[in-house]
Amino acid sequence: MRLSIFGFLPLAVFFFGSCRDVRIKEHKEWGKFYENYGIKNACFIVKDNNHESVHYYNKERCIQRFTPASTFKIINSMIALETAVAPDDGLMIKWDGTPRKPEWDKDMTMREAFKVSCVPYYQEIARRIGSARMQHYIDTMQYGNKNTSGAIDQFWLNDSLQVSADEQIGMLKKMYFAQLPISERSQRIVKTLMLQEQTPGYNLYYKTGTAMKNGKTLYWVVGIAERIEHVKEPEGSMNKSDIHNYPYFFAQNFEMPTADTTKDWSKTRIDVLKDVLRDYGALGQ
Repeated sequence: MRLSIFGFLPLAVFFFGSCRDVRIKEHKEWGKFYENYGIKNACFIVKDNNHESVHYYNKERCIQRFTPASTFKIINSMIALETAVAPDDGLMIKWDGTPRKPEWDKDMTMREAFKVSCVPYYQEIARRIGSARMQHYIDTMQYGNKNTSGAIDQFWLNDSLQVSADEQIGMLKKMYFAQLPISERSQRIVKTLMLQEQTPGYNLYYKTGTAMKNGKTLYWVVGIAERIEHVKEPEGSMNKSDIHNYPYFFAQNFEMPTADTTKDWSKTRIDVLKDVLRDYGALGQ
């Protein structure tokens, strides 16, 4: 069974399998946000946990599986913590001395590696986890097509492992509520790794991923938006807190020709993500 929002296999009934559990709404108007940037092949899906509703743009692409690229660092981190390959997010791995990117070419901790999406760090993590344990946890967490064939440090980069936007948010929701079949601690630590922005109105957690194939570049961003509201508690309430966090689980991906350098597409994916989240109200008004 997929960790999906829309339903179950086969794909012909995938989108309607869980209509009795959640409300599902298409938002064709979100296409304008992508068109504003010249993006033609994109999808977006958000699960509004507070209203038990799912909102999407481009149904077919939302359920299509792609390589997770560096979004797999979410899963890789949780497995490393769960197996004690990483005792905590301070695990230091030394740079192997091969020049790649200035931000990667140094010794770093897991928290630092996650922040700069350091591929060599996480390849070493995967090698330390090993094929058998990696497969066990990916099977247990029901992540994507669960295919880890090929080299242990390449399967999430070479199209062996594939996952849909729909499945990504199914996993994120379970992680947020510590419902994955691993310890609460591992899920909690990885959530903190994903925190990218804190404002008075929202917290934004996400992980990006980028992959090139056949002259096109795939741009992922998956995560959680917590809308923060200051709510006046009823008089006499035992709950002293007046701050409520409302979570929204999201996944977006799009493709652009690799030769297109008219924009910084890595930055653009965050800009358009925020456009859609603001339109929906997940980041406040």
